[in-house]
Amino acid sequence: MLACALLLLRLCPSSLPPAGAGYLYRATLLQAAPGKLLEVLDLYKAGWPGTGDGGDEPPIGMRHSQGDRWDLLLLFPMESELVFYSGDRVQRRQRANASARARLEKLRDDIAWQEDVFVWGPAIARVRDLAKAGFFHVEMFEALPGKLPELYRQREMENAYSKALELPENLIFVRDSGAAWDLFTVGAYRNLRHYAEGAEVPEAKSEEAARAAGFDGAKAIGPYLRTLIALHHDTLAVAIR
Repeated sequence: MLACALLLLRLCPSSLPPAGAGYLYRATLLQAAPGKLLEVLDLYKAGWPGTGDGGDEPPIGMRHSQGDRWDLLLLFPMESELVFYSGDRVQRRQRANASARARLEKLRDDIAWQEDVFVWGPAIARVRDLAKAGFFHVEMFEALPGKLPELYRQREMENAYSKALELPENLIFVRDSGAAWDLFTVGAYRNLRHYAEGAEVPEAKSEEAARAAGFDGAKAIGPYLRTLIALHHDTLAVAIR
């Protein structure tokens, strides 16, 4: 019976959250121009130009340590398109951007590359909690054709696996529009040592948790993921202090 239940999980993965479910964010990946990273960080620490006075919440950010090409990952809370692009908010944003014109121009000059993807993710309170962490593991995916719902389910299964082992669960973000990434996850940790704790879990406990989450075993987690994706980028990042 257990084998049949696990097979059903694979053959009938849960569908993606319906469009508009959750909280909308703009995820921005930035690569600073040569020698300009510290200037970009200073602009972030001072309050992202045009956000506060425009009624927009400042971004929640993290800084690249190892992995992909970006220097910063910024999550701009939007709530929904209806709220973010309401007439009053647009007018306030335009006035704030006009006041912050010099800083915005400096920011544009300091950026060599930028990529934006609009995503549906967890409630804003959970994303704000990222600011309490010191270390992050970011995984970004392009799904194989027709595999996005199963990829989403696989990410949920990994969270169930982590929860059973008392490890941090990933926040899951699903593409609405923008860049090609279909889905990305962010795992938040106190530090590198905390991130590495998963490697210390006894094999038997890890195996039990993996099977309870719906995997064929702990060693099957990675290979199964690779049957669902066309592209996968991993990045380790740190808090911006």
